[in-house]
Amino acid sequence: MDGLRIGVLGCADIAWRRTVPAMLASGLRLVAVASRDEDKALRFARRFGCDGVRGYERLLERADVDAVYVPLPNALHAGWAEAALEAGKHVLVEKSFTASAVTAEKLTGQAAARGLLLMENFAFLHHSQHQTARRLVAEGAVGEPRHVIAEFAIPPGDRAAIRYRPELDGGSLMETGTYTVRAAQLFLDPGLTVAGAVLQQEAGGGVDVAGSALLYDAMGVTAQCVFGMSHMYRCAYSVLGSTGKLTVDWAFTPPPSARPVLRLERQDHREERVLAADDQFANMVRRFAEDVHRPSAHRDHAADIVRQARLLEAVSAAVRLVRNP
Repeated sequence: MDGLRIGVLGCADIAWRRTVPAMLASGLRLVAVASRDEDKALRFARRFGCDGVRGYERLLERADVDAVYVPLPNALHAGWAEAALEAGKHVLVEKSFTASAVTAEKLTGQAAARGLLLMENFAFLHHSQHQTARRLVAEGAVGEPRHVIAEFAIPPGDRAAIRYRPELDGGSLMETGTYTVRAAQLFLDPGLTVAGAVLQQEAGGGVDVAGSALLYDAMGVTAQCVFGMSHMYRCAYSVLGSTGKLTVDWAFTPPPSARPVLRLERQDHREERVLAADDQFANMVRRFAEDVHRPSAHRDHAADIVRQARLLEAVSAAVRLVRNP
């Protein structure tokens, strides 16, 4: 793992605060960061002890880069992931990677043909609390699963932020809804169907700022995905079963020092379990570095990318749009 040489396309906040520090702490070698703004690239480079490069193309031309991390705006993910694959680099790309099934299939196929890893960064999946939750559900802690509720909502923010720019694929579905759709897949069978969806759009044709989607699997288990950017902060999921309910309250963004609380409820029983602290970003970057060398893992990540893209595309196709006054 120590030998994997990383380049970063873009100086996004998530790279600065979480992903790059996790890479360095996990023993990966950060070689260079690229930006369209040379001063920004150099500031990033000074902070993390690497080269600063003006222009993404120049970084992809470097022979001393084995893999690239792409934390650019959503609308740029697919194009630069494709360019990186063409340059022979393994790729870790931020979510949402794409809401196009055709694009997902094309790029995962391209990665497979070149023997490269293409991985979408849902860091939350690498926190041990979800392994505990899935194990408890599988062991029958809530009886037969009937319904999943996944919620990720954040308060309004800076209107200049990328998530408010429709031309960059901003909006609540791609910003927070993508987490809830991915979380539903932890507990429902593959082959999910979208029964319907509603998005609330800003007045004047801006981005969607809130929404909800209903999914179901072949066994009839349903999932309600609730998301938005105009709410009280909420970051949780629950699994409702025939005999009980399991809830994870800090599902997507727990800091490394936090000890998550998992709640189990039954007819005559209430229980809280304080779980171990875990660093999902460190786990994620280690997983990426390890899976570079595991062809079977390449296939698993490709399947995850295609399934997520199909679901986001299906949600978008099923949307009933409501405009805020």
